[in-house]
Amino acid sequence: MQFLDFEQPVAELYEQLEKVKQAGEKSKVDVSATVKEIEEKIRQKRLEIAQQLTSWQRVQLSRHPNRPYTLSYIEKMCRHFIELHGDRKVKDDKAMVGGLGDIANRTIMFIGHQKGINTRMRQLRNFGMANPEGYRKALRLMKLAEKFNKPIVTLIDTPGAFPGLEAEERGQAEAIARNLYEMVLLKVPVVCIVIGEGASGGALGIGVGDRVYMLENTWYSVISPESCSSILWRSWDYKEQAAEELKLTAAHMKSFQLIDDIIPEPLGGAHVNPDEMAETLKGWILRAIEELEQFSPEERIQQRIQKFSRMGVFKEL
Repeated sequence: MQFLDFEQPVAELYEQLEKVKQAGEKSKVDVSATVKEIEEKIRQKRLEIAQQLTSWQRVQLSRHPNRPYTLSYIEKMCRHFIELHGDRKVKDDKAMVGGLGDIANRTIMFIGHQKGINTRMRQLRNFGMANPEGYRKALRLMKLAEKFNKPIVTLIDTPGAFPGLEAEERGQAEAIARNLYEMVLLKVPVVCIVIGEGASGGALGIGVGDRVYMLENTWYSVISPESCSSILWRSWDYKEQAAEELKLTAAHMKSFQLIDDIIPEPLGGAHVNPDEMAETLKGWILRAIEELEQFSPEERIQQRIQKFSRMGVFKEL
């Protein structure tokens, strides 16, 4: 298990726990009472840390190397999953995945960013930064879901759309803008969930829906703290201050009415107990879809338009 710098007190307790267990195995002595005591200390320490997390620390948790990604959640939530490939124009973008999954005898179109679980896979997945063909693939799958009247769930986790010259040459901005337009008008229920990083247009390109949720330790912003720091202070040294000023956490987004709700994570983060997190996520998805199916397609579209039209309103003094 990997620990972040602010989790070192927890790491020390885990070391103690491991030593006690090893000593018990060697000496054949019952150490269950001591084990329970240390486990309770770990729980208390995690709770203490969780109550004092800064915006930057939540950003770090959203990037934890053991944090579940889109395919991990799909695998845990779905009995069956068929991945679909390609945008039918350029190629299959490995940073954007999607396909049909079965949850509780309900077929759902899942679409999401995929970062990769090791160095080789991260390179293959382009670190979760989709090219235009990734967003075009996502739109193709959304239209397919609409054709067969299947709800859509998008899982957002990206440091941003790929900023390379070739992506711009192939129409990165147009591809994202097209998705925004088309997603507003989809006739089927659309649920969008930020499961990790939600950076800029790369996140928004699959982020327009009837319900928009964020996991507890995620962020959603027009720019990352590091990039903001480098622009304003010409250095990454102020990334922690930038994270606070950007107001990018789930709690901030909820207070600004930019998302509908916050999905709680297991104590310590989603990576501590991925199975529990997947089960929680599945429950939220099913409840949201059930609620949305009470409305007609026309009502959902109108509510979606009103929902996003209310965002960003300001008053001149």
